[in-house]
Amino acid sequence: MKQPFPFTAIVGQAAMKQAMVLTAVDPGIGGVLVFGDRGTGKSTAVRALAALLPPIRVIEGSPTNAETLEDHPAWADPRVDVTTEVPTPVVDLPLGATEDRVTGALDIERALTQGVKAFEPGLLARANRGYLYIDEVNLLEDHIVDLLLDVAQSGENVIEREGLSIRHDARFVLVGSGNPEEGELRPQLLDRFGLSVEVRSPDDIEERIEVIRRRAAFDTDRAAFLRKWAAEDAALRAAILAARARLADVATPDATLRDCAQLCVALGSDGLRGELTLLRTARAQAAFEGAQAVTRAHLRAVAPMALSHRLRRDPLDEAGSSTRVTRMADDVLA
Repeated sequence: MKQPFPFTAIVGQAAMKQAMVLTAVDPGIGGVLVFGDRGTGKSTAVRALAALLPPIRVIEGSPTNAETLEDHPAWADPRVDVTTEVPTPVVDLPLGATEDRVTGALDIERALTQGVKAFEPGLLARANRGYLYIDEVNLLEDHIVDLLLDVAQSGENVIEREGLSIRHDARFVLVGSGNPEEGELRPQLLDRFGLSVEVRSPDDIEERIEVIRRRAAFDTDRAAFLRKWAAEDAALRAAILAARARLADVATPDATLRDCAQLCVALGSDGLRGELTLLRTARAQAAFEGAQAVTRAHLRAVAPMALSHRLRRDPLDEAGSSTRVTRMADDVLA
């Protein structure tokens, strides 16, 4: 399998890279939605981050990437206590995928040839403990998106149809990307993504030249380019793993909880999912920075990606929701 473009070699797109790193620190944040121009490195970043993470240990032959026999589903064969290391999975979900293809369904071939009622796992099983990537998520059928978001939040895929009663772990980081010019996601679905960032083609000539230079070097001599960036990727991997280990020990002062609530009330965000996601993301940011407690600086750093997609649309505000959140965060958390 070919090595993807190194994550640390991606030029610019700081917000997108930050959001993806934070979901690697704490996958429970709830996934990332990346909206922006084509050719801005969205899919490259997903594959690069997954390749940057350490491999996972799985039972050989497990359709759900189970690590232990306790996690291995009862309906699956084989049940052998032999493990191996595999890369963190990245599963692409095509636009035309049916619900059966996503969740899994009755294995028709075995039913016809052997008379056995067996389950054929879907994309959600393959994505367990990894990443599920949806390009052009705004063009995906709403009922499929609803299903994906429900499973991503619960961490379990449940199938009750065709005489089957199946469930299995489905813990993955959901990453959706799209071009807003081709249609927007419904507000209810936007709110279910943990983080949201906007990416744009760079205007700076030197930055665009550097993108071309690095891509050309990668295509010309992939091995040499990977060696050149191996140390930086390794350093980022170590920082992510260290942040995971520190995450549980990051303190959350009562003042931070008040700051989260005040900022969300000031912005007019609906429900409490905004506060919860803001706090969880700020904790991941604090852990990544090696801080012992969440501060207002951490809240300001992550507020645009945690809250900008949860705001009511204001047609008179030409600055955009991300800018509104930044301005409000500066005012409330001064």
